[in-house]
Amino acid sequence: MLQSQLEKAKKAKEKKALYGEDIDLEEFIKEEAGEHETLTEGSEIPKKVQESLLKVGVDPEEKERAGTFIQMDQSGIYSTSMDESVEIMGMNVALDKYKWLKDYMWKAVPVDADKYTAQTALRESEIGESSGYFIRSLPGSKEVFPLQACMFIGDEKIMQTAHNIIIAEENSELHIITGCATGEDVSSALHVGVSEFYLKKGAKITFTMVHNWAEQVDVRPRTGIMVGDNATFMNNYILTSPVKSIQSYPTAYCTGKNSRIGFQSILGGQKESILDIGGRVLLEGEGSSAEIISRAVSKDQSQLYARGHLAGRTQNVKGHLECHGLVLSDDSMIYAVPELEGSATELEMSHEAAVGKISEEEVLYLTSRGLTEDEAASMIVKGFLSMDIKGLPPELAKETKKMLDMSLEGI
Repeated sequence: MLQSQLEKAKKAKEKKALYGEDIDLEEFIKEEAGEHETLTEGSEIPKKVQESLLKVGVDPEEKERAGTFIQMDQSGIYSTSMDESVEIMGMNVALDKYKWLKDYMWKAVPVDADKYTAQTALRESEIGESSGYFIRSLPGSKEVFPLQACMFIGDEKIMQTAHNIIIAEENSELHIITGCATGEDVSSALHVGVSEFYLKKGAKITFTMVHNWAEQVDVRPRTGIMVGDNATFMNNYILTSPVKSIQSYPTAYCTGKNSRIGFQSILGGQKESILDIGGRVLLEGEGSSAEIISRAVSKDQSQLYARGHLAGRTQNVKGHLECHGLVLSDDSMIYAVPELEGSATELEMSHEAAVGKISEEEVLYLTSRGLTEDEAASMIVKGFLSMDIKGLPPELAKETKKMLDMSLEGI
């Protein structure tokens, strides 16, 4: 890390995030890298962990996968690549292999964005190596099978940090599934994941993330996406299990001509979960476009904040924001925050937000067909949340639908 970046990180050690509850980082254990044994086969992963991975779409048997990376707590325990056209490995390995990789670090996500990015950078400096993964597709490659990566927390009170770099070279195509989960015995932990995406000219990335955290886990992802000419980034996010709190606000920079962004979120708030999920796109390249869509359901005492910000800063850009929510209990809430910013004459930007309740007519119709009221309500909610995941090849779309259906079982 450059000395200037290190100094910025030190100054931001106590900097609170703009959104979300503040977290006392001193409550968590900063485990050293290498605490867990490195594995040579996915089958060596403990059975209980394998079951957790399957719930978030990560297959330890690696069927129809182009490569795998698994991090447990602060240790990268398993990494393999099935195809020469793509690379997936731990960041510490990648930094040894590619000296140029350091030039990408902290360019899409500022090191001093808040205390969470600062802590990630300071830990990298303290232990002398980075946790997280590196993914890269070679120029012109189009791998059909997805890569898979998992961040797993197995120990109590752990602060897990990860710094991920994903690069899609010119005219290449990447499909990535990431699943995050915790062990059955973990009641409290913190996950901080910094992810930087770089899409070169004509590249495409579809990034599908499924979260299945424990009820007392705090989660703070920090993501930046740099999108070049004629490049496309599609982000699909699914969270329907209880979590203590999550605050995520990825920012995409569409600097390339005709660059395209799509954010889709499927959110199910349960128990006392606080979900603060959003997306921000800066449309700076002529002809660039963006779409941010979320479906949210709140029940029990959960709180959901659905944010979206589109900034049109040049000519001939288009953007659309859409948030639909269902409130299922009087003690829960949904707060939709759509923002549009236009600073050019030739642009098209729109937003649509709606929060309501389940239609009584739909419930009556289903109960007249023999369902109980609870069964009818569950069917309506699952139908509401089961929107199509865009940007995937047919085989992966089918598997993603299966992952979504599994996630909705508890709703």
